Amino acid sequence: MNWLLEPLTYPFMVRGLIAALAVGVTCAVLGTYVVLRGMAFFGDALAHAILPGVAIAYLARWPLLAGALAAGLVTAFAIGSLQNRVREDTAIGIVFSGAFALGVALLSTVRTYTTDLTHFLFGNVLGVSPADLWLTLALGGGVLLVVAAFFKEFLVMSFDPVLARTLRLPTTFLRYLLLVMLAVTVVASLQTVGVALVVAMLVTPPATAYLLTRRFLPMMALAAGFGLFAAVAGLYLSYYLNLPSGPAMVLVCTAVFLLVLPFSSRRRQILGGR
Repeated sequence: MNWLLEPLTYPFMVRGLIAALAVGVTCAVLGTYVVLRGMAFFGDALAHAILPGVAIAYLARWPLLAGALAAGLVTAFAIGSLQNRVREDTAIGIVFSGAFALGVALLSTVRTYTTDLTHFLFGNVLGVSPADLWLTLALGGGVLLVVAAFFKEFLVMSFDPVLARTLRLPTTFLRYLLLVMLAVTVVASLQTVGVALVVAMLVTPPATAYLLTRRFLPMMALAAGFGLFAAVAGLYLSYYLNLPSGPAMVLVCTAVFLLVLPFSSRRRQILGGR
């Protein structure tokens, strides 16, 4: 048991483990809606579109997470408003490319950003400070509370949008709320897996659960379990093999998906077949 307990003797490992667990569960639970509603591209675009917020915060010497959260919320509302005028994928592409280009342009003016911002691209869970941990827990907990409060409404909207409108559910409000929660989840995951990898934590655990069950609640529970396992296993791999923590967690997610895939009759659906 020494190999299991030894990392926990270091405070930074304990903080990293708690943060990874929080991100693993939050991403998996919200990612269930992402997978069912086909919003993986939106999650990826949102993760990259927060770059200008991070760059502006860095230049102004503000907290980077504050800049990321502001940019994420602006991006979510921008995409949501454009969806009323153009196709969803077109709106995502326009906002994503424009925001990402702005972020790159801003970063090109900075000469000393490499170390700090690399952590935001690929995560640095072992560098989680007590303040970062509390912020991650607060953001993740807030997302989970909203999911619980609007569980039935999101369920109906995800499976039958026509029924949702027939029942006079506030579909526009719910759509914007889901976009905002995605933005908050991405920001909460920055320190753990980074913007380049957060989409994997949002999509892969729910996709793995989708291979194993046809019921929504068990799918969400299984996704959370896979997210937890990936967080713990990835963190231990990063500690003992000297790997970056974010990529290690994503590799565990991918490995579990590939192990489950051959045993599922629904693998053709996941891979795009008929």
